[in-house]
Amino acid sequence: MKMAALGVDLRVVLWVREFLVGHTQRVRVGGQLSKGVKVTSGVPHGSILGPLLFLVYVNDIWRNIDSCIRLFAEDCMIYRKITNKNDTEKLQKDLDTLGEWAVENGMKIYPRKSKAVRYTRARIKNPLGYFLGDQKIPEASSCKYLGIIIRSDLNWVDQVNCLVQKAWMVFHFVMLDLKKGNRNTKSLAYTPLVRPVLEYGVACWDPCRGQINML
Repeated sequence: MKMAALGVDLRVVLWVREFLVGHTQRVRVGGQLSKGVKVTSGVPHGSILGPLLFLVYVNDIWRNIDSCIRLFAEDCMIYRKITNKNDTEKLQKDLDTLGEWAVENGMKIYPRKSKAVRYTRARIKNPLGYFLGDQKIPEASSCKYLGIIIRSDLNWVDQVNCLVQKAWMVFHFVMLDLKKGNRNTKSLAYTPLVRPVLEYGVACWDPCRGQINML
């Protein structure tokens, strides 16, 4: 239905429908197989169409949302500038809309896996009280989005320390594995395995901290 609403050729819609309908699944334990059970939702595991169909399915989650919303794969971030109580109520209303969308589309959004983060310079901060359904969204001082740790004070020390630790672990493994290798071999391993870790989100590096030299 969603593909048809997007104007996709009806022949493609019917082809995808035949691809999704009629699947069964079984579980093997040792040499024994369970009885087949019909699969009534989702896509075949490991299918090439799986990610694309998922994006088509969630592509309308932004409808009727007044706040800013960002989607990347299964990650969803919603935010807005809060200057008064009315802004708070608008954000909560949009969260309610997200919850309604999830129910209508047979999906689950887990409040415990979500975080409510406030970005402000104010010293006195009232507790955040946003809800998703009947569950309160946990308040946090930072969140990780697309591999970048964003703190409420916009200090990047957590992101920098995380990358340093991750890069050091990869570097240690590479050097241990290539202990007897020559300098050229180690350099060839370092360039594709260690350096990309340090370069991801490189704009977050704080030069004054002196923790890395990218030259």
